[in-house]
Amino acid sequence: MEKTKSGIKSKVTAASLLVALGIIYGDIGTSPLYALRAVIGHRMINMDLVYGGVSCIFWTLVFQTTIKYIWLTLRADNQGEGGIFSLYALVGKYNKKLVLVAILGATTLLADGIITPPISVASAIEGLNLVQGLENVIVPGNDLTIGIVIAILSVLFFIQRFGTEVIGKFFGPMMAVWFSMLLVFGVHQIVIHPDVLKSLNPYYAYNLLANYPNGFWLLGAVFLCTTGAEALYSDLGHCGIRNIRITWIFVKISLVTCYLGQAAWLMHLGQPFLNGRNPFFEIIPHWFLLPSILIATAATIIASQALISGSYTLISEAMNLNFWPRITVRQPTESKGQIYIPSVNTILWFGCILMILYFKESSHMEAAYGFSISITMLMTTVLLSYFLIYKLQWKKIYIVSILMIFSTIEIAFFIANVAKIKERWMFLFFELFIFLVMYIWFKARRISNSFTKFVEIGQFSSKLKELSNDTSIPKFSTHLIYLTKANKRHEIEEKIFNSIFAKKPKRADVYWFVHINRTEHPYTLDYSVSELIEDKLIKIDINVGFRVQPRTELYFKKIVQELIANKELNLHTRTDAACKYNDEPDFKFVVIEKFLSVENEFGLREGMLLKGYVYLKHMGLRDIQAFGLDKNDVEVEHIPLIYHPVNNIDLHRIDSNSNMKLS
Repeated sequence: MEKTKSGIKSKVTAASLLVALGIIYGDIGTSPLYALRAVIGHRMINMDLVYGGVSCIFWTLVFQTTIKYIWLTLRADNQGEGGIFSLYALVGKYNKKLVLVAILGATTLLADGIITPPISVASAIEGLNLVQGLENVIVPGNDLTIGIVIAILSVLFFIQRFGTEVIGKFFGPMMAVWFSMLLVFGVHQIVIHPDVLKSLNPYYAYNLLANYPNGFWLLGAVFLCTTGAEALYSDLGHCGIRNIRITWIFVKISLVTCYLGQAAWLMHLGQPFLNGRNPFFEIIPHWFLLPSILIATAATIIASQALISGSYTLISEAMNLNFWPRITVRQPTESKGQIYIPSVNTILWFGCILMILYFKESSHMEAAYGFSISITMLMTTVLLSYFLIYKLQWKKIYIVSILMIFSTIEIAFFIANVAKIKERWMFLFFELFIFLVMYIWFKARRISNSFTKFVEIGQFSSKLKELSNDTSIPKFSTHLIYLTKANKRHEIEEKIFNSIFAKKPKRADVYWFVHINRTEHPYTLDYSVSELIEDKLIKIDINVGFRVQPRTELYFKKIVQELIANKELNLHTRTDAACKYNDEPDFKFVVIEKFLSVENEFGLREGMLLKGYVYLKHMGLRDIQAFGLDKNDVEVEHIPLIYHPVNNIDLHRIDSNSNMKLS
């Protein structure tokens, strides 16, 4: 039994292993559909190419997937959760510049993921071309094939709003069938041509990269075999480290066996070129071809689902860590952690449809796949180095050795993938958009927060008591609640006291300051209460994990109920303005929002950041929805943000009669 830092136990059972198969390995598990085919391409088939390609794939799975992710990176769990933002939450405090590393890694992971659904589903559907009677109907790149792929993807994205709890129960068994199929038919080819086992010798990988014409650039195709490794780490929280490590043994054997089976078929093809054939479907016996295509299609749908769910989680974490504007997040089922983000769903669907319309067939997508993921892996390595230094505190010689190995491999993959830029230039705009959104939101929020002035509550205590007891002023609310960013117990934003006392003073029986503290742990949800002025001013600190969607009003009312039930803070003696006409207590939340004042005079950088921030804020959710408040209980106030006030105004008065300037 495995126990995470949060104390949650994750049992290793047959059911948990099936769940891991269904959730973790969708992307990396469907790579045999296209990875070796991409290595061969239109090149002449010979031993150097085939054995070298399989050898590179095998050792990539050993170093990148097994050693880096399965053995090492999975140790970097944040209360049992994984992913680049979870890793950043662990080490971000050690270097402020790591925020750029996290943003770039998350951007590229999200962007390149748009290719996974279309390339996987298209690879499976194109296999129908081998079925007798469909040779001239299902042709890679024709309208019917594209239409089928678009229909499957559209249905998949449409059902996200209803949740995937029901169909998710079939993911594990289906992926178990898929990997078993890879294993069986791979072994069948190896038994016929056992000489292919020689390709596991690392010499063939070296020979391909060093001696084969332009062999180094084939790493861009080899990289397709491990693109799902980053997603594997992101899904750590769903299954637990031991379930992932145990199932990886079966998955890796199945993958390697399938690649070896394809290599055996290629070496005995008897033709110099592949001519558009897919080695994966060629090793399948003809009598099982149609069932294998159905199984492959199901596996690619599961892989696509894993990507979609992972994108929701990534954006949700980005919002909670203040890297992304607040947008609508829904929970379609009661399953813990299952969320649905409509805007992200639409963007992903639109991007996937554009991919299949632009590239038309899976073999064309291979040329564009992998560039961004290579960047993500490099960013993970940078963050992982800080984890090894400050968290695991390994000896420097071990850290340097490990980082040298992974950096060399990943830089080589990155350089080889740079050649794909010409095939995927349109992606750069999408990636730039995601990066700018995250960067602008994070930096501009910091600028905005830097202008927040905090004051001691004590200097206003007597004035607050006087206002609360002044019956000449109409009562604004029995309970008046402000959301505050103040971390210190005795401090509060100056703007809150301005709101209470300025213009029309807000009289209330009890003033509450509620602070939502985002923790570095994923599922924290607890609170503390401080009575700052007896029975008059109370501060509540609610600690919310970065994977929890805040419901501030529900939290607040539950806390008040507990305080009353426990007869704390004298709240049980109050009527809360309830009467025979209304049993509901009288609450009023005040939300203070900033807007850019016309008095500002911006430089280029500050202007772009703050104006972009304001635009993104208008596009996203208002604070009322983001913090889970009911509109009828909230009053919104707007205050100006003055960053760079205009100075030296050249304004002169003229005499209205003489039209002369006055000195």
